[in-house]
Amino acid sequence: MEAETYLSSGYGLRLAIEERATGWRRLGQMAHVWQPSRLKGIQVGPDFGTPFLAATQVFDIRPVPRKWLALARTDNAQKRFVTSGTILVTCSGAVGRATLAHAPHAETFISHDLLRVEALVPEHWGWIYAYLRSPQARAMMSSAQYGHIIKHLETSHLDALPIPLVRDEIAADFHKRMQEILDLRNRAYRLTLEAEEKFSVAIGPVTQTDREAGFEVRASDLFTRRRRLEAGFYAPGPAAVLHRFKAMGTEVVPLSKVTEKIWWMARFRRFYGEGGIPYLSADELFTTNPAESKHILVESNDKHESYFVKRSWIVMACSGQVYGLNGAACLTTKHHENIFFSHDLIRIVSKPAAIRAGYLLTTLTHPMFGRPILMRTAYGTSIPHLDPGDVSDFPVARLTSGEENAIADFAEESAAERARADVLERELAAEAGTLVDRFIAGDLASFVTVRSVP
Repeated sequence: MEAETYLSSGYGLRLAIEERATGWRRLGQMAHVWQPSRLKGIQVGPDFGTPFLAATQVFDIRPVPRKWLALARTDNAQKRFVTSGTILVTCSGAVGRATLAHAPHAETFISHDLLRVEALVPEHWGWIYAYLRSPQARAMMSSAQYGHIIKHLETSHLDALPIPLVRDEIAADFHKRMQEILDLRNRAYRLTLEAEEKFSVAIGPVTQTDREAGFEVRASDLFTRRRRLEAGFYAPGPAAVLHRFKAMGTEVVPLSKVTEKIWWMARFRRFYGEGGIPYLSADELFTTNPAESKHILVESNDKHESYFVKRSWIVMACSGQVYGLNGAACLTTKHHENIFFSHDLIRIVSKPAAIRAGYLLTTLTHPMFGRPILMRTAYGTSIPHLDPGDVSDFPVARLTSGEENAIADFAEESAAERARADVLERELAAEAGTLVDRFIAGDLASFVTVRSVP
């Protein structure tokens, strides 16, 4: 009964495809669409449980589990894992977002709020995914959603989705390029892990303290330049890492010494519209290939170029929860240039003669030797923030040039591979959209002209 269901942007496209007597099928005839039962797992500690990812976390570039569930006490546990290449589609909240499962999702419980789409014929896998990423398919899925506050999609909605049948050679091309995208993402993830592993080996073991134990701080330590009064700043974990840096006898310098500039931008009045400059928020930047849904309208004399970035910069989210987006950082590539970046991102420009950006990124984001030290400086209760001044004081452990270059090589290649995968995926989604437009217009040269079965 919702009027939104019959908008021309979604319902109209669906009618236009279904009006063709030949050349299309229901998605349910080409793929098995299913959803695990609602999860009722028992939460346990990291040392005893299996990591769990919520639907939104699956889209993170580097998903970090926040919950661990007891494997033996979870119903249909094996069906909650996914294999590399499985198509996942959101079915609650912002419905219709599609992504591919890859290396970070292995051996991890995946939320039931993601529909699983498995091609019945493997050769159709690439085309089905590209089609689901097309703007037309997303519009049709949005028109099929239901619910007042939180929107939902059911497996039956995807089963009924009309999908044009491309010719075998076109399907094979989509399959080949989608496999390349999957390989690039898996390789990028492995390269990041290798960079972190090399840094871990160079630093050596750190004795971990009991997270539940209390600790004491001298009153004189509280009233430093920043007068940090929150206990988190003095937590034993980061303190143990800093102690390890000293014990190594290696040089430790503040981030400001090896960078040209560390800053954030002023807030800006946003005007979105057709024909503007592509815009990336902090959340979108750290999402696997987000859709380019927003464009900023600018004027020639408003100095909007100052919000652009250049390749080999480091951009860091400076607001959000300390266990989530806040403090996430990535290396920019040529593909990020000429994009309007949010003011909620700290810009960090390294000195090429002093340190390589890839090594610097690893020191900032390492899950044990970097991020805990960085996040102890976050301030605020409801929405913690990082300040460029505090980030400037981040201690950077210097290694030999050979060690730093090896780590930088892995980190920088990882960023390049990830960016390449995103570009290829956007190209395939755009091609899928073009093919759908041709099909609707009656140009059937690229399609199998067999009679459809409603």
